[in-house]
Amino acid sequence: MRAESVGFVGGGRIARIMLEGWSRADAIPPRVVVSDPNEEVLAALQSRFPNIETCIGDNCAAAGQQIVFIGLHPAAFAEGLVGLGAALRSNAVVVSLAPKVTIERLRALLGGFDRIARANPNAPSIVGAGYNPIAFGPDLDASARQLVLDLFAPLGEAPIVDEPTIEAYAVTSAMGPTYLWFQLYGLRDLAASFGLSDEAAAAAVDRMTRGALDTMASSGLTPAEVMDLVPVHPLGEVEASFNDAYRSRLTAVMERIRPA
Repeated sequence: MRAESVGFVGGGRIARIMLEGWSRADAIPPRVVVSDPNEEVLAALQSRFPNIETCIGDNCAAAGQQIVFIGLHPAAFAEGLVGLGAALRSNAVVVSLAPKVTIERLRALLGGFDRIARANPNAPSIVGAGYNPIAFGPDLDASARQLVLDLFAPLGEAPIVDEPTIEAYAVTSAMGPTYLWFQLYGLRDLAASFGLSDEAAAAAVDRMTRGALDTMASSGLTPAEVMDLVPVHPLGEVEASFNDAYRSRLTAVMERIRPA
């Protein structure tokens, strides 16, 4: 089942990530309409994806499509959704890509429109390796749900989850790559400084990372046993401070995005 048209209200990072993921999988929907108040953002998108349609500031044009993704910051939702409910098709599906704004709140902002889902796409969707939890509103029928799932399929995994967990996934899987990438790129740079070629450094860090994850998932060992497999811990003295930073900073983020 394939959506005939898709609209993005907001043309920022997540729109670019999803479009790139679909492009790599040769799965861009037949019609894509993106609205955004920033002309440069839209120009950059259209340069990369010349077949999409763009409209500056006219969110209603994007809202007139079969599946409508809302890629606005939570603080901009109320303003960005003004008049959007009247522009929606009766059989459309609205998919919010933001934390904090609940399905109930979205329904109110859209004037009672109730065919709503929420999703938490993450950046690896750009290469089809995403982990993108989806929560469906109670009024969304099976065929509409399948349309949404089919759109996410080329981007990676899309588990169906309960709506109250969406914010936890936002902190864990959606923001999660940012907790790791700076460390992994830093390790690659160090490996090159120690004498490996750039290609060898990249391969070493790549295989190490994949192997470490496979060990966690498939070894059957406890966390303590996994971490005891390597006798030398060069960062052992700062591991506690890393964990403290995770707990304090990410708990604070969770509190900021938790629905009121």
